Amino acid sequence: MTSATERTIIWTGTYTPDGGGRAEGIGALAANSDGSLEWLGTAVEADSPSFLAVHPSLPVVYAVAEQRGKIQAYRRTGDFGLEASGKAQAAGTATCHISADPQGRFAVACCWGDGQVVLYELDNDGGLAGRFPAAASADPYAAASPDGARQSRAHASLVLADGRVMTTDLGHDTLRVWNYVPGQGLVADHEVVLPAASGPRHLVQHPTGSVLVVTEYSLEVLVVKADDGGTLRVASQNPVTSGGTLPGDSAAEICLGPDGNYAYAGIRGSNIIGVLAVSPDGLHATPKRHYASGGDWPRHHLVRDNWLYVAHERSDEVAVFALDPATGLPGPRLQLLTVPSPTALVPAE
Repeated sequence: MTSATERTIIWTGTYTPDGGGRAEGIGALAANSDGSLEWLGTAVEADSPSFLAVHPSLPVVYAVAEQRGKIQAYRRTGDFGLEASGKAQAAGTATCHISADPQGRFAVACCWGDGQVVLYELDNDGGLAGRFPAAASADPYAAASPDGARQSRAHASLVLADGRVMTTDLGHDTLRVWNYVPGQGLVADHEVVLPAASGPRHLVQHPTGSVLVVTEYSLEVLVVKADDGGTLRVASQNPVTSGGTLPGDSAAEICLGPDGNYAYAGIRGSNIIGVLAVSPDGLHATPKRHYASGGDWPRHHLVRDNWLYVAHERSDEVAVFALDPATGLPGPRLQLLTVPSPTALVPAE
């Protein structure tokens, strides 16, 4: 057994019975130095905490309560326990994502059901303080839609290296860029209109500053880059895998390898992980190969050092793969650990 000092904690977002899942709340995994995982148990009971974020410097975890339309702060206790800190705060319908500012100033929640984006300022203890809903999205394709404006579906947020915040709107096919203003929340900077019916879902920033966006519907990786004036524009449009996809497939998570040379995109349905080579300038992501994800419905995945961990929502499993440092490609599956209804994998630090 690996000692506590040689392992790191990974929190698992989950679905509980109110969301059709089998978990009891936020789960805890121990990631050992050899890449293997151990299931430690439920860190705290919670209602469908399907996505999580951690404070950058304090032992505080933020979780959505997706079916309740709320978010809650939790404080760490003991080795892997959590306890609620303060009252749950209202968000919006189907709150599906939360992120924390790297400077510890705020957290941002995105709501798939009604498209709301809500910023919460944080106090000195990491508690949820002021609540500031952002301006609603307008559908740029409303005039071309036979039914008029489509439903806004905010899905993820990312604090960019320049301090601005980017959010995806899966329903309106847009990336919205914001400035944080203390006491006001998110103030619109500009938006990037993506191809219709692409469905931007999750995103990650490359060391060069470009942002890679995985699209749930069109199954692509779109790369956006800021021009000299700070306006982001689409630099390239790349298929998520060179092997093609099947009807009913939908993309989920995207993350980068340790040096940013490779991106990893999960595809639900076909249950594969697509590996893409990222160009040195960060402007292109070329599909290299794809691999079986190791279970059913790869909802989320995480790269830590040279290990790839994949959370399978429907088969109650997390798969472990070793990544070749030279090629970025995963080897054979090393472990398949039973974890109830995992929907997100978030390192504790």
